[in-house]
Amino acid sequence: MFKDWKDLFQQVEKKPYSKTLKAFLDEEYRTKTIYPPRDMMFQAFRFTSPFTLKAVIIGQDPYHNPAEAMGMSFSVPIGIDPPPSLINIYKEIEADTGTKMDYERGDLTPWAEQGVLLLNAYLSVVAGKPLSHKRPEYDEFMDDVLSYIDNLPQPIVFFLWGSFARRYRFKVTNPNRLVLESVHPSPLSANRGGWFGNHHFSRCNAFLVENGSQPINWKI
Repeated sequence: MFKDWKDLFQQVEKKPYSKTLKAFLDEEYRTKTIYPPRDMMFQAFRFTSPFTLKAVIIGQDPYHNPAEAMGMSFSVPIGIDPPPSLINIYKEIEADTGTKMDYERGDLTPWAEQGVLLLNAYLSVVAGKPLSHKRPEYDEFMDDVLSYIDNLPQPIVFFLWGSFARRYRFKVTNPNRLVLESVHPSPLSANRGGWFGNHHFSRCNAFLVENGSQPINWKI
């Protein structure tokens, strides 16, 4: 699937930020513990093709605890307990769609393979230090990715959860889009209201079906 994004990455490689970001990451990965493993930084693009893209779930940065980050927002490898935010996502899917979720499995690869791009805005992080790689180069990369996606012809749903993700709302200009916004599914935010009962998953599928696309099977 990664080769399907070649037009995007060829554009990115020509940008000045690409060279400075690579130099920064070379030094960071050489001298510190960085998550995810470097060969998994672009994992989201490996499992989801732009030609079959149906939805984008935007996260902030990778999990900063050992063995959790796998290059896809909210997803953790098989064998790692789903984090609290993902548990709340599962709870809302169950309540919204009636789909029974596996609360012992946090690997969201089945979503990615159906066309859900699990995109973190910052693709790397220093172990134990959230937002340690919040850099302007990643902001520029995110702008290029979202611009590329917004020019795709098919209907696409954007999930913007929490104030960080919702700031990307203005990047979505194509009328053939559905933007779903709410508070973040983390317990701190969700338990205050605004997450449970948002019906984002059924609304996503209704939009896709109405526009001639196949719905997403949210079951994990």
